[in-house]
Formats: sequence, structure tokens, C-alpha cells
Amino acid sequence: MKWSEKIWAETLPVYNDIINMPFITELAAGTLDVEKFKYYLQQDAHYLEYFARALAVIAAKTQDVDTMLDFIRFSEGAIVVERALHDSYFKDYNLQERAAMSPACHHYVHYLQSTVYMADNAIGMAAVLPCFWIYKKVGDHILSIASITNNPYQNWIATYAGEEFGQLVDKAIAICDLAAEKATLEQQQLMSEAFLSASRLEYLFWDSAYRLESWKK
Repeated sequence: MKWSEKIWAETLPVYNDIINMPFITELAAGTLDVEKFKYYLQQDAHYLEYFARALAVIAAKTQDVDTMLDFIRFSEGAIVVERALHDSYFKDYNLQERAAMSPACHHYVHYLQSTVYMADNAIGMAAVLPCFWIYKKVGDHILSIASITNNPYQNWIATYAGEEFGQLVDKAIAICDLAAEKATLEQQQLMSEAFLSASRLEYLFWDSAYRLESWKK
């Protein structure tokens, strides 16, 4: 069994919690409070900048040129493709400034930063994988149940359920599986722990947007 198959089985309870959380179910129905979606967009804009940097660090640390090029492309995609989606929504909603980074977003991006800088590169790859894989899974799930007619979030749904994004996700999974094959059992366990931690932070990220989370003081 591949590493990816094992870790997805371990992460399935977290994923099930994600697809059943109010943010996702209401987004699929097109009933999500627009203020919550706007807050999510602002937090995601913060997140994507750090995520792109994390991907670039992985690219810089890898010894394999093909893998380096893949992560450079991943980093570029996080900035160019997804940012274009955000910019269109920012314009639609007349958002001039981002909200301050939420505690959940702050936790997530700094977890990724510390992991990709300090840990073995295979562990860093595992830590960034949930942002690819879970978004694709969630996008596909939403598309299967979504109210498409007049859903104000249709562009977001289409981006993450699309074939192009799916190919990128498959590539990221394959890279992690190859890294796991070359890793020691201890490194594989650390990869799994990193993936699971980042998956839990994916849940917290969406939940914090639904709650319009802010710092207490």
C-alpha cells in the first residue's frame, strides 16, 4: 500500500468533519453568509502568500531537478492562478483591504513555515499536501451536491473541482509517495504526522472563517 493510501485512510475522519461543517454545506447550497465568505477570502489571501513561499523553500531544498521544477510551478500557481480568483472576488465585493490575519491562519502558515524550513524535505512535502489534496476532494464533493443555479460561489467551486487542478494534485501526491518510498520508517511516520496536522488545520481554517474569528485582544 502506498503512503498516500495509508495516510488518507488515517485522515478520513478529519475530511468527513470538513465536508459536513456548516461553511462547506452552506457554500454548496449557495446560502453561506457573504460576510463569512469575504472573511475567508481575505484569510486565504494571507495564507496563499505564505503557502507559495513554503513551496518555494521545498523547491530550493530538493536535490532532484524535476521535483524542484514541479514545486516552482506549484508555487507560481498558488500566486498567479488562485490569486486571480481571489482578485475577481475582491473586485466583486469591493474589498479594499484584507482583514488582519486570524489566529487559525497565523497558526497554519507558521506551522508550514517551521516545518519546511526545519524538517526533512519529505516531511515538508507531506505538510503542504493537504492544501492540494483536501481542496480537490472538497471541490469534487461540493460539485456533486452543489446547487449550481445562481450559486454565488460557483467560480470558487469550479476552480477546485476542475481537471487542471486535479492533475496538479495527482502530481503532488505522486511526489510524496516517491519521497516516502525513499524514506526511513521514522521519516514516513513524521510525514504522516505532518499531513494529519495540516489536515486538522484545514478544518480550523474554514471553521474560523465561519465564526469570523478574531484575536481576543
